[in-house]
Amino acid sequence: MALGRAMKADATPALPPCLPFAELAPRYDVLLCDVWGVLHNGAQGRPDAADALERARAAGATVILVSNAPRPPDGVAKILDGFGIPRSAYDAIVTSGMVTAALLAQRPGVKMWHLGPDRDLGIYDGLDLALTDLKSAELIVCTGLFDDTVETPEDYRDTLKAAQARDLPFICANPDIVVERGGELIWCAGAIAEAYQTLGGSAVYCGKPHLPIYETAFATARALRGSDTPRERFLAIGDALRTDLAGALGAGIDCLFVAAGIHAGELGLEETGTLDPHALARLLEDGPGRPVAVTTRLAWGA
Repeated sequence: MALGRAMKADATPALPPCLPFAELAPRYDVLLCDVWGVLHNGAQGRPDAADALERARAAGATVILVSNAPRPPDGVAKILDGFGIPRSAYDAIVTSGMVTAALLAQRPGVKMWHLGPDRDLGIYDGLDLALTDLKSAELIVCTGLFDDTVETPEDYRDTLKAAQARDLPFICANPDIVVERGGELIWCAGAIAEAYQTLGGSAVYCGKPHLPIYETAFATARALRGSDTPRERFLAIGDALRTDLAGALGAGIDCLFVAAGIHAGELGLEETGTLDPHALARLLEDGPGRPVAVTTRLAWGA
């Protein structure tokens, strides 16, 4: 509760409350929880977050993980297994890879170029399409950089110029610009898509903050619960203002902002371990809106 103590000693106005998740969770029937940044940081799992979701489920909530991973849900589940996140912490997984596959299914026989690592090829399983080179492609699907450990979006400028010259449609299967991996930020497909648009190309985004992935999550919740749930009974949980908060607000649902994610450096957490309320106020002022509450990390009692 470091934020709460800081707020008492500080006159910073208009900050969202820092509530224990045990107090916040009962207000909602469905939790749409981010994965990378909440349940793991790319290097380590966060068992307190899994425990919080398990407790919410035990109290009657439905937990759906909503991820910008360009993979099928089972692929994300296996990654979470490796981080020690039990499957009892969630009811279902919705991914941007699912949304991408649904979009490609509307283009049977399409010739497409895959821009991204081979580990993401599973999203095309069962689809009627032809993987080809850029020269022969009718569209591009980007799941990330070929090697995000050394490359940057600038490395793709000439490739993107060539694609834009042919006016190739560009499907972004992961709208994240960056994610945290073990304390470092790495580039994602969203950065490549933005670079393509800057050059005059057209891009379609399949994950957060765009509505199709939330519509898929709402349909999943309806199937799991057997009826529609009012939007005011949904809570999104995430660490990224650009994707998690903006997406939740755009879909008409509340959001719990987890500060110890990609914004940790901006908020003073990396240097002091304590969230700076002035930095939080500035960040939210420049952001898409206001979360219903803020926490440093997702945990039942914090």
